Amino acid sequence: GQLDTTCHAFIGETVVLPCTTSPPGELSLNRFKLYWQIGKKIVHFFQNGQDSLKDQDQNFSNRTSLFLDQMKHGNLSLKITNVQLLDDAEYTCIYRQPEDHQTQKSKIKLNVSDPVRTEKPPSSSGQSQICSGSPTDVPCLALLPLSFLILVLLQLWHL
Repeated sequence: GQLDTTCHAFIGETVVLPCTTSPPGELSLNRFKLYWQIGKKIVHFFQNGQDSLKDQDQNFSNRTSLFLDQMKHGNLSLKITNVQLLDDAEYTCIYRQPEDHQTQKSKIKLNVSDPVRTEKPPSSSGQSQICSGSPTDVPCLALLPLSFLILVLLQLWHL
């Protein structure tokens, strides 16, 4: 399959790998299944309305989460905290709704960099990265500076 998007993160950061249902709509999560995988390795598994992590690859233990409040609206994105060099891989988001018996897949490439070894200045620790789902190689949107910019613009507007 072809890549749907490429994301970038530095070691230690939090990254969100995008995956949404198409077409978007209300999902019934009780019988819904969602797999996040690297090859055959299970990164995160959700079934019957809850996480099912007993077969999760040990490298991802306690570092992955889904947006449970947004899943029923089609947001199946995966959040990975404390990104490691080992996380640099091609991820597959696989979801299946029993009603339509269709399995849908999305492929996301995560490129992980060591901020010490790159020429770009390291970003502040704990900064979140979110990727947009376009077919081209796109940099992730850093949330911290954006929220700061919005706050500054709101303050100026109130003057």
